[in-house]
Amino acid sequence: MTIWIDTHCHLDAEEFRPLAQVVRARAAINNVAHCVLPAVTVSSFESVRQLAHAGGDSYALGIHPLYVAQATEADLATLDACLHHYRDDPRLVAVGEIGLDYFVPELRDSPLRERQEYFYRAQLKLARQHGLPVILHVRRSADQLLKGLRAVAREGAQPWRWHGIAHAFNGSEQQAQAFIGLGFKLGFGGALTFDRALQLRRLAANLPLDALVMETDSPDMPPHWLYKTAEQRAAGASQGLNEPGEIPRIGAVLAALRGISPGSLAEATTRNAQQALPRLQALLSGV
Repeated sequence: MTIWIDTHCHLDAEEFRPLAQVVRARAAINNVAHCVLPAVTVSSFESVRQLAHAGGDSYALGIHPLYVAQATEADLATLDACLHHYRDDPRLVAVGEIGLDYFVPELRDSPLRERQEYFYRAQLKLARQHGLPVILHVRRSADQLLKGLRAVAREGAQPWRWHGIAHAFNGSEQQAQAFIGLGFKLGFGGALTFDRALQLRRLAANLPLDALVMETDSPDMPPHWLYKTAEQRAAGASQGLNEPGEIPRIGAVLAALRGISPGSLAEATTRNAQQALPRLQALLSGV
């Protein structure tokens, strides 16, 4: 049977309340066997953990760069404590979603630019300390993310080998190869379904198959068949909500770009996800 993994979805998002379990059930009908639920704030830690256990899925704990303005040193201490407390929970698979966002103007400029860089480095150090992969938010920030990964990997007596996922990757081929060289897989989702996304579609078609994982970023990053333009929204149409159940249809687009069958893509990306997040191997052994 063909199975898919959604390596990045936010089932705890407000848009899914109180229907997260219904959304997850729809995904299961579409052969999405597993979802990875990254946290974005300390306040979401418990909700993603509970949803992961309820749905037979997995979760990551971290502070998203969009929320560093409200984050504190106490939040980093809480993250450290939770990573320790849940260290034996097989469903805790990574530190995430963490990273840098240089698209949002106020985050690109001081003082929030430096603040998010501080929280990024601090969380990388916690991931290394606790022996966990990372799930990275990459938005016009690939080079600075790579710089941080290399710096933290060199700290200590022994160099650290990263595992993880560069979520929603949309950088250059050179940046893609740099992430792959550091041990990362690259997340592709609904954005590649748009004909105008020429650079992204070239990357998705030409990068090594063993570097790719599938994701939705639900409820965000809708594929073209769910997307509503600003004019349509102004006329009263509501933006379609992305769901993990869209993974097979997104995967069919990617498979066509690569000239392979959807089944072959599903098999490869499922294997890749387990390499990126090694605790998935045990969780998926009975699937």
